[in-house]
Amino acid sequence: MTHSGRDDDGGVVVSHPEQHGGRWRPRLDRPALVALVVGLVGVGYRLVLTLYTVPVSNSDEATFGLAALHIGQGRERPVFLYGQHYMGMLESYLAAPLLAVAGPSWPVLRLPMLALYAVFLYLVYRLTRRLYTPWFAVLVVGLLALGPERVVRDQLTVVGGRPEVKPAVLLMLLITVGLAAGTVRHRRLAVALFGLLVGLAAWSDWLILPYLAVAGLALVWAVRRELLGWSGLLLVAGVVAGVAPMIVDNLRAGPGEDSLTVFREVSTKAGPLPPWSDRISGGLLEGVPLAHGLCPVDGCGRWQQWFGVVYPVLLVAAAALALLAYRRAAGTPHGTQAAGPDGQGAGPGTQPGGTPRGARVGPVVQLALVVGAALTLLSYVRSPLAATSPLDNARYLSVLQLSLPAVLWPLWVAALACWRGTVGALGRLAGALATAVLAALAATTLVVTVLFATTGTAASRTEERQARELAAALRADGPHEVYGDYWTCNRLIFNTDESVVCGVLDGDLSPGQNRYRPYWRQVGRAARPGYVVEVDSPMDRRLRRLLADRPDAAPVREVGGYRVYHPDTPVRPWR
Repeated sequence: MTHSGRDDDGGVVVSHPEQHGGRWRPRLDRPALVALVVGLVGVGYRLVLTLYTVPVSNSDEATFGLAALHIGQGRERPVFLYGQHYMGMLESYLAAPLLAVAGPSWPVLRLPMLALYAVFLYLVYRLTRRLYTPWFAVLVVGLLALGPERVVRDQLTVVGGRPEVKPAVLLMLLITVGLAAGTVRHRRLAVALFGLLVGLAAWSDWLILPYLAVAGLALVWAVRRELLGWSGLLLVAGVVAGVAPMIVDNLRAGPGEDSLTVFREVSTKAGPLPPWSDRISGGLLEGVPLAHGLCPVDGCGRWQQWFGVVYPVLLVAAAALALLAYRRAAGTPHGTQAAGPDGQGAGPGTQPGGTPRGARVGPVVQLALVVGAALTLLSYVRSPLAATSPLDNARYLSVLQLSLPAVLWPLWVAALACWRGTVGALGRLAGALATAVLAALAATTLVVTVLFATTGTAASRTEERQARELAAALRADGPHEVYGDYWTCNRLIFNTDESVVCGVLDGDLSPGQNRYRPYWRQVGRAARPGYVVEVDSPMDRRLRRLLADRPDAAPVREVGGYRVYHPDTPVRPWR
């Protein structure tokens, strides 16, 4: 005889075969099994991309890699990214032990990001299933398992912030749900963990602040009385522990070098503010579809911009459904559990007034996801970059993936009601439209992902091969102290394990953005530095003019699309 039941989030069926000594054997139910398979496909797809270094590496990512090398060697303990005093270095610390063993390697550098993506998928499934229904959670996992270049670039490349803060927010919200439902055994430790995640996320990437704010409000709603005691002290202690590196570093910073001042200066360099209409258009019609994987990296066609048009409508509908669910849960009689969307009880905890706390926490968290997305969008469209450079800056909207379950829930509800025949003619029409929107979303994401996987990776692999050829040539034959442009230097240093050191110059051969000043100083001391320039680039043409009639004007070699010059006397026009 076998007894079956569900765990607290409906994800596991457990069997009790009495003929085998009464041992409990966990078994995934069908939605959980499908989600697991789909998730493994998504992780496997990204593992292949990681092994081939797709998307292509760059000098921003190399800066994190070099910091990881320095951390692993015990040379540095950076709090912020070299030359960028507000971007936390958690990703470098995660990669440091691996690089200390394996040496500089792009796949090894990206492995922690792949692990974070897997954790993100697992947590988004758990949270979606707790808030909504099992098969809807499968749909969300399926959409997030897909990924063209813009999406996987944000998930796999080590450029700071987004891969780690999204799992942190999901875990915070799951903690809030568990505390409200009474399913968390060690409540004070859970609250302390919540605080630690807040601190680490705030240190890592300030773009996540809107979601941290709404998650914090949801926690206060769930356990406001407990926070007046030891739980509140542990929450504050966790936050302080998470942001401690940032606090200490800012206390030591000189005038104008603190994180807030630096971030404010960077934010105000974008130029004059375009009209609201241009910023909203860039944010919604380009940024939102790009962030959700509906467009190739070079931009959205008009037929791909539809999701940006309906996105605000879906946010409003999701907020309305959450408020309606909250009001319905508020009427639950004392001592009973309100049924969740999948028909299960929401939890045993109760709030003052007799309303089950677990029944109301779902709508509260749903509303938090909606408000988090709205605040993130509002913050983005306030920037001039939303209008002037929407393609390059759509990465700042990648955190909107956190709200995908809330955004798609109205479509799922309408479609399900239509197919079950529980609505009238108008409802059936709305349900058919919602079904078409969900199908179009899935089909568009799948097509763009397949196009990227089959045709869009060749350019990345070619560029990566050329970069390795350049590094191998300089490492073997020199010169070992060179000047180059920003997108050449740190990638070259990482690829050569610092056996070649590069100083950054702008196109007119003036000093550029040298994130790690010791490299610039080392090249500056070299008696005979080399110059690595892209063929026929502005830097190449400027260097040729300065070398003009000198006998050493000819490049030493051309390799991987670059020219390598090694004049007998250095060319340093800025001195």
